[in-house]
Amino acid sequence: MTGDLSIRPYQPSDAADLSALYEASVRALGARDYSANQIDAWASLTPSSESLEARMNDGRMRLVAVMDEVAGFVDIEADGHIDLLYVAPAKAGQGVSRLLLETAEALAPLLGAGRLYAEASETARPVFERLGYSVVGRRDFDIAGTSIHNWAVEKTL
Repeated sequence: MTGDLSIRPYQPSDAADLSALYEASVRALGARDYSANQIDAWASLTPSSESLEARMNDGRMRLVAVMDEVAGFVDIEADGHIDLLYVAPAKAGQGVSRLLLETAEALAPLLGAGRLYAEASETARPVFERLGYSVVGRRDFDIAGTSIHNWAVEKTL
């Protein structure tokens, strides 16, 4: 049985957990929609805990979901760009992404953002669509020579 789901501001002590959660999410949840080569390429982009901490200097807001332990996180840049949205594989399907995005939507005006937008993976796209984000288009690109895609999504607040 899991505990209650809550959202709190990021703390520097979260950085190592968030780095590990990012890679675990890519490998377990991303594997639903991407090939092994694509997953390896994507996982190669896992930010280190130092990189995650350093990113906090650019005016972004980072929210952390907790359900007994760290269950997910979202980074919202000052212009409303959702840079990162990841959920721990064991917590997938339990409303973590929904609560993170709903909280981000409520707090985005504090950043001066009138819209939120992201590059959603194939796996995350349905979550964004259920919350009213519009799909703007497919983005095809390479990571270290491996072709992969995601979806540009946006929502006016």
